[in-house]
Amino acid sequence: MKAAIFALDTGAYKAKAESAAASALKRMLEQVGFEVKAAGFLPQDREVVASVMIHLADSGSVQLILTTGAVGYLEEDCAPDALTDAAERLLPGIPEALRTFNIRHSKKVILDRSAAGIRKKTVLINLPESAKTAKEDMEYILPEVVQAVDTLNL
Repeated sequence: MKAAIFALDTGAYKAKAESAAASALKRMLEQVGFEVKAAGFLPQDREVVASVMIHLADSGSVQLILTTGAVGYLEEDCAPDALTDAAERLLPGIPEALRTFNIRHSKKVILDRSAAGIRKKTVLINLPESAKTAKEDMEYILPEVVQAVDTLNL
């Protein structure tokens, strides 16, 4: 199983910074057998993010794409829109479960617009920007995500 992880932050992308969230997710995925083919930043640009997701899914080079950040309600928060553009089918249960899981920490989660979906045989998931929250969220859904990736790629 192969994965790609992208933190969405235009400033960090331009500065070629490292993402704490992407690093934490990479370690977690590698522990359960994923080979992380790409991990880093992408600009907060709906078309760029969607085109990267489409290219990776259509080429079959990864079976899981995670994004962190840009899931809010501000104009530049494009992750859910890019994922929706790239997905052929949505998986609304994933973001619903994560919002329910996260409301224990803050009611602000009701403003989260995260999405999840499938393109070809690739699962696409938006996660929060915070490394701690993204890691906790992925731990919470990891067994189901692995099952979905395995089942799609039989």
